[in-house]
Amino acid sequence: MLSAYARGIFPMARSQYDPVLHWVNPRMRGVFDLDGFHISRSLKRAILRGDYTIRIDAAFQKVVLACADRSETWINATLFDLYRGLHDRGRAHSLEVWHEGRLVGGVFGLTIGAAFFGESMFSQRRDASKIALAYLVDRLRQGGFGLFDTQFLTPHLASLGAREIPRAVYLDRLGRATARPADFHAPGNAPAPQMLMQRMTQTS
Repeated sequence: MLSAYARGIFPMARSQYDPVLHWVNPRMRGVFDLDGFHISRSLKRAILRGDYTIRIDAAFQKVVLACADRSETWINATLFDLYRGLHDRGRAHSLEVWHEGRLVGGVFGLTIGAAFFGESMFSQRRDASKIALAYLVDRLRQGGFGLFDTQFLTPHLASLGAREIPRAVYLDRLGRATARPADFHAPGNAPAPQMLMQRMTQTS
């Protein structure tokens, strides 16, 4: 699976009930430029409100299950087991948003070198997934990452600054990112909301 990701290919199932994995290699690839994440005024207010806690890898399996808990999902049992195995090996991670002791949002993905492959995210509270993405972008910057792959571009991701690049451009960036080291856990605990906004304002 990691070998496929390193070549720009990733698996999806047609539904959670389909046991077959289909390997995808899009002509256009969604990415976040790590210095181009867009924070709207409403998202800034939500971040600075600070009524949440950010945790890393505290509930990886719950995040994956929450991402798959929707009417249509490409995460089947096979993929869940693969993600869980990669997490156990330190190659898959979750960033979680907690509110009053409850998991309300998060995002998870895989890492190879300085490339982060975003798989999915969920939100059970207003702006929770956006807050998760803002903290994730900051973590990738601080940890030395050079590529944030979103696989596809959705209107939601585009509103936050994601864009599409051609396959050839993506593969060039992928090769350079996977050839150098990065550390998802190096930044330690998540920064305070004010510090996050200061960092994002300086680089976006």
